[in-house]
Amino acid sequence: MATGVNRKISAASARSHSRRANKSSSFQLPAGILRTTLAVLFIGFLAWAYQAAQPPPPKICGTPDGPPITAPRIKLRDGRHLAYKEHCVPKDEAKYKIIFVHGINSCRHDAVIANTLSPDIVKELGVYIVSFDRPGYGESDPDPNRTSKSIALDIEELADQLGLGSKFYVVGFSMGGQIAWNCLKYIPHRLAGVALLAPVVNYWWLDLPANLTAEVYSQMKLQDQWALRVAHYTPWLTYWWNTQRWFPSCSVPSHSPDNFSKQDRELLSKLLGHKGNYEAQVRQQGEHESIHRDINIGFGSWEYTPLDLQNPFPNNEGSVHLWQGDDDLLVPVTLQRYIARNLPWIHYHELPGSGHIFPHGDGMSEAIIKSL
Repeated sequence: MATGVNRKISAASARSHSRRANKSSSFQLPAGILRTTLAVLFIGFLAWAYQAAQPPPPKICGTPDGPPITAPRIKLRDGRHLAYKEHCVPKDEAKYKIIFVHGINSCRHDAVIANTLSPDIVKELGVYIVSFDRPGYGESDPDPNRTSKSIALDIEELADQLGLGSKFYVVGFSMGGQIAWNCLKYIPHRLAGVALLAPVVNYWWLDLPANLTAEVYSQMKLQDQWALRVAHYTPWLTYWWNTQRWFPSCSVPSHSPDNFSKQDRELLSKLLGHKGNYEAQVRQQGEHESIHRDINIGFGSWEYTPLDLQNPFPNNEGSVHLWQGDDDLLVPVTLQRYIARNLPWIHYHELPGSGHIFPHGDGMSEAIIKSL
């Protein structure tokens, strides 16, 4: 019977054998393949990021895939269409002709001064009001080249095509109030008077004191601070920022209740009840061409600031009025006061206890119209 040979294996020899086995069994990618794989992954990430940052094309009214056209429209100099709505007395009978400019996330139906003005005042004064959908809102074509100046020229062309005469009034609310500043800058010779109702302030207007803007900016919601930074510094990311789900987006378009004062909340039920009939029309062509462009332009780099403006009515042939609630949680009253103090030709009306949507309050439309 054969006997096996007993061999003693030292511990050092066992460890050496184990190391050789482990080394021979490990798998390593060649350096060239690893670099190529990482490059492909990086390029793939960039492609995904680019696609995520691109807004979808707008659904233009009147096109096969777009919403229907229900409003009267004019054709502008560049081929775009602007939808409008006429209110109060017929323009041929009117003594005063007013163009109303709506705010963010609104449309031609949100002409508060027309919707709440008493019939007696309308008849007594002979007031005609036209509201319009700003580019990308409602049934007005988007304007991919929109600027602070272009919207003022749209307003001038609307007045010309409707035959409102050589001079007309402009009333702008919230973001529309900011656009009223543009009218004072670019078409002052066409204005009979202007009312700015809680006009949005751009924190990057150069003539505003840095310490004051920093103070009020820090009091905003953190999510809104970031949304405005994105709009100002990287506007090409605005669509992505406000549609991604990783971080909270801008709270303003969603009508967050935290943005409204005590008076605002009391007025809000009336406002939202009225808006339910047409709310779907506001963003029907796409959020980017309406809300996001508003934010980008409103908080972008301007070629002027309101503090640069000169009195358009040096002979008192017209007047400019700025109305502001002191409890406005969206537009800081401290910045509005600073602007009004430095423009002595502005008639400043500060409303104690009023919030951002004060124009919807009882009697406000009459006061605004009569001040003009």
